[in-house]
Amino acid sequence: MLEKFFKLKENGTDVKTEIIAGVTTFMAMAYILAVNPDILSASGMPKDAILIATALAAFIGTMCMGLMANYPFALAPGLGLNAYFAYTVCLGMGYSWQFALFAVFIEGLIFIVLSVTPVREAIFNAIPLQLKKGVSVGIGLFVAFIGLQNGKIVVDDGATLVTLVSFRDNFKTIGIWALLTIIGILIIAILHIKKVKGAILIGIFATWILGIICELIGIYAPDAEAGFYSAIPSNFASFSFASIGTTFGACFSGAAFEKFSVLNFIVIMFAFLFVDVFDTLGTLIGCADKADMLDKDGKLPRIRPALLADAIATSAGAVLGTSTTTTFVESSAGVSAGGRTGLSSVVTGLLFLVSLILSPLFISIPGFATAPALVFVGFLMIGAITGIDLKDPTEAIPAFLSFLVMPLVYSISDGICIGVISYVVINLCTGNYKKIKPLMYILALLFILKYILL
Repeated sequence: MLEKFFKLKENGTDVKTEIIAGVTTFMAMAYILAVNPDILSASGMPKDAILIATALAAFIGTMCMGLMANYPFALAPGLGLNAYFAYTVCLGMGYSWQFALFAVFIEGLIFIVLSVTPVREAIFNAIPLQLKKGVSVGIGLFVAFIGLQNGKIVVDDGATLVTLVSFRDNFKTIGIWALLTIIGILIIAILHIKKVKGAILIGIFATWILGIICELIGIYAPDAEAGFYSAIPSNFASFSFASIGTTFGACFSGAAFEKFSVLNFIVIMFAFLFVDVFDTLGTLIGCADKADMLDKDGKLPRIRPALLADAIATSAGAVLGTSTTTTFVESSAGVSAGGRTGLSSVVTGLLFLVSLILSPLFISIPGFATAPALVFVGFLMIGAITGIDLKDPTEAIPAFLSFLVMPLVYSISDGICIGVISYVVINLCTGNYKKIKPLMYILALLFILKYILL
């Protein structure tokens, strides 16, 4: 049954590999169960309700991706978008979190319309293959950078923005955290070189166990106020789900329409829509390229149901009580572990559902255990750079600018914007306008207007 539905042999995989990939993706994404409530709670939303909404939105979106599109990509409330939700819309502009949820809900509906029509597919196919390779490299660097930050190896020193952590200062917190991250990276690398299946997943668990040992013998001293949480689960299960009633359907409540401004609503809603569209496209490009799923023209088969799954998850997540749900770049961890079909997504989705009960356990997974996986996935993804023709600067320079911008400005969508704008301008000014697809002109103009107006 699984073979027939997911076409495992056709995609060069098996049930065991897909299960390992699904678990690996979940482990790489599990941090969102702790991070999303922490960020969104700044808007006034209750943390326990956000956690339940996060897990349910991830379950719905990831299951849709696996069953509708048969791709090994997972979804969850996106980082960056949740910060915009809490700190810009709610704290900065003074709107209620119910208002922000309503904006996300409408954005999701528009997303659905765009997904069932050829618009989003046309956008995906209009981006040149070389630029898509650049996006894949950029996502790899972005993921690795996130891993280095989560692992406390790279820190902000206030002068150069980023610098190497000092292992001697506060060794029992940030020092040992960074050291465990480095050990985790080496474990995964060695296992990968020895061709051990599930190297990334084994590395996550091995590093976590090492962290627990360090805490038990006193080498690691948790400091919750500073963000260094205990690696030892204090509780393994919770069966209380009543708190979801606080946020469920709140996007339609009266509080969502207090001080309602049509103009501000349109701007906010389109900001959510814009970032969601291009973060999703960027993630799909990068992960699909890593899995060799793009065809010879750089197109992704079955992209429409993949985009539709993402759109459905966004609106469903808003009703449940969380910010925009989007395709997660950490899906590349599962792809790197061998995931090639929707079966791995189904496994990831079910684990998010189980996490409703085991949320205390999964929240206990420390950053030093997942950070090595992200860093190593970044290494695996930059392999796409070999597909960029450096002898053709009209193709290579836009690709370079795209993957340079992503980690430096902490945005996949901005990397795509810069790549598209530079591609059109460079090729137009050098007389290569014939190879520019009409939609690329439209995209470049929209991106320029975005930077001017938003």
